[in-house]
Amino acid sequence: MTLPEPLLQSLEGVPGFDRSSFVGIHGSGRQVTSVRLNPAKPAASVLQLAGAVPWTRFGHYLAQRPSFTFDPLFHAGTYYVQEASSMFLEQALMQHADSSAALRVLDLCAAPGGKSTHLQSLLSADSLLVSNEVIKARAAVLTENVTKWGAANVVVSSNDPQHFARLEGFFDVLVVDAPCSGSGLFRRDPEAINEWSPANVQLCCGRQQRILADVWPALKEDGLLIYSTCSYSQEEDEEILDWLLDSFAAETLPLRLQPEWGVVEVQSVRGAYGYRFYPDRLKGEGFFLACLRKKDAATPARQKMRAPELLPQKEVVSLSRWIHTEGLRFLRHQQRVFALPEALVAAFPLIQQALYLQHAGIGVGELIRDKLVPDHALAMSNRIAAEVPRTEVGYEDAIRYLQRQDFEPAAPQGWQLLTFAGQPLGWINKLPNRLNNYYPREWRIRSQGPDTFEK
Repeated sequence: MTLPEPLLQSLEGVPGFDRSSFVGIHGSGRQVTSVRLNPAKPAASVLQLAGAVPWTRFGHYLAQRPSFTFDPLFHAGTYYVQEASSMFLEQALMQHADSSAALRVLDLCAAPGGKSTHLQSLLSADSLLVSNEVIKARAAVLTENVTKWGAANVVVSSNDPQHFARLEGFFDVLVVDAPCSGSGLFRRDPEAINEWSPANVQLCCGRQQRILADVWPALKEDGLLIYSTCSYSQEEDEEILDWLLDSFAAETLPLRLQPEWGVVEVQSVRGAYGYRFYPDRLKGEGFFLACLRKKDAATPARQKMRAPELLPQKEVVSLSRWIHTEGLRFLRHQQRVFALPEALVAAFPLIQQALYLQHAGIGVGELIRDKLVPDHALAMSNRIAAEVPRTEVGYEDAIRYLQRQDFEPAAPQGWQLLTFAGQPLGWINKLPNRLNNYYPREWRIRSQGPDTFEK
């Protein structure tokens, strides 16, 4: 691996940078694989865990990288494959926000979903997480990963950052994992070296400034901004912090570190605190994170909103054989029913009016004459009623189900929640002469093997 000389020269004198060690780790071929477990879906995984990621409660390194595609528990949402350095987000949120309170959080550049699913595990059940991705194709992947995580308090939107000005002063926490030149990912994706250039760094810097300026009004006064990149370049990191301090009323926030973590604290010219991750100093890839507190006044949106149309109580009762209804409110959109936590229903009309929504809460299904055709999101949630029939299958049948291939589980007739190792994978409907597989077609495993997963 030959690193760009202009990048190496630009890092000379940056705290924590050691040219020889930095070049050596990139040329070593050494790879680090890490996952983050879903605390809402504890499972007896066969992943070979090899130590905890030290700055998060949920992250673990793996002894080797399996074929995650062929692990049914991956598709069940029991864990997320995520780069270890980016899990440092947990420290920013826990040290500078009250995660036990009912917070409104925006993950602005959220696809494919690593930070959103992490945030959801840290927030209270009464909090609202808006997970946004402007690119429609990436928003679909984001929706898939959020759905598998199984939470009720997440909304997925597909909006340009400037659209969030409609929600002035609405959010307590704003997470911007900004699009960047990607130098921190060279070890994981050597092809990214060919796309890197000083000109691209400047292009990304301008884009980052536009994104932050557009979304800044949506953050409330005294709200928390968590800014991060996977770039080593100061133009995208420390210099962006100085631009923020020059452009807006904001204050920098330090983070408490443990020396054994290997994270390097830096300060910008204006004195803003930032945190650099170098792969020769810790088990993770290149990453940068900083926290700021907004001191600008913000006027929360006070538009008059029509109350959402709730499902009649009679129909809610008919759903109780499928889903635990306590603490949830049910709304209908056309023929589809979805559920939101009761505490979030009042804010939903404002969100719905301001944003292009791709997903909200728990998709329950299509209700036709008091009969429900259940949604896959219901299967992925943790609100399934105990009386819903379940059919447990072994590994081979689980993979066939996820591939949408024919298989014949020993199941009674009717709707069944198909499970593997006790974890729901999705729905089947057993008819007298056939079995209908309701796993989402667009999510199916397309590969036919070889299966390299350790069973």
